[in-house]
Amino acid sequence: MNFIRKIIDSRSTKDEAFAVEIKKIVGFAPKNIQFYKKAFIHRSIKKFNKQTGNLMNYERLEFLGDAMLSAVIAAYLFEKVPSGDEGYLTQMRSKIVSREHLNELGKDLDLLRFVKSNVARSKFGENIHGNIFEALIGAIYLDRGYNYSKKFIFKRVIVPYVDVPKLEGKITSYKSLFIEWCQKIKKDFLYDVYEDTGNDTVKHFSVKLHLDGKIVAKGRATSKKKAEETASKRAYYAFQEEIETSLN
Repeated sequence: MNFIRKIIDSRSTKDEAFAVEIKKIVGFAPKNIQFYKKAFIHRSIKKFNKQTGNLMNYERLEFLGDAMLSAVIAAYLFEKVPSGDEGYLTQMRSKIVSREHLNELGKDLDLLRFVKSNVARSKFGENIHGNIFEALIGAIYLDRGYNYSKKFIFKRVIVPYVDVPKLEGKITSYKSLFIEWCQKIKKDFLYDVYEDTGNDTVKHFSVKLHLDGKIVAKGRATSKKKAEETASKRAYYAFQEEIETSLN
């Protein structure tokens, strides 16, 4: 009995310590800590719900948190920018909830320290930071409802980071911008992508960006999309004056 009591006390102590950390992040005490614990379970754990038999990890909460974040940001922009049409509002929301921005938010809060996984952290993709951030919002919604989710989003996203005039000039896709420029000035472009793992344990891809047959930029990342975006960003800064003159 003493052994069982020690196990229960140990688990209780861990939950209390975890609840304290979560309170520091979200700004209020969790009612049901289990929602938050689930928000940090990686699929590699392969943990199942004893009652339903369903797999338990952060991905369903991520889906819910993504929807909540999008709704709160959409409502904020709708009120903040009464002159904005549908296209403008959609573009602005995309800039705020971009994967790059969400990854930064997850990193700032150091959410990765809570993740339970059977996979080494070096194997995680960059997007896990943003995924966990969204899962946390999903957990808040299940635990406390819409208003608390909204308060958290305002505290961690809108108040410190959302500046509408600055966002209007923010580039969300250098690749799209570069392609638009090439098409407007009628220049040929080519993204030459190939696998380039080298000595890395994680697969990498490299890209050579050609403009009228000449290599103007290169990029390397853990995915083809990221490698193309990196090369496009470098090309943008190489031709920034010409691109801005042509497209503005």
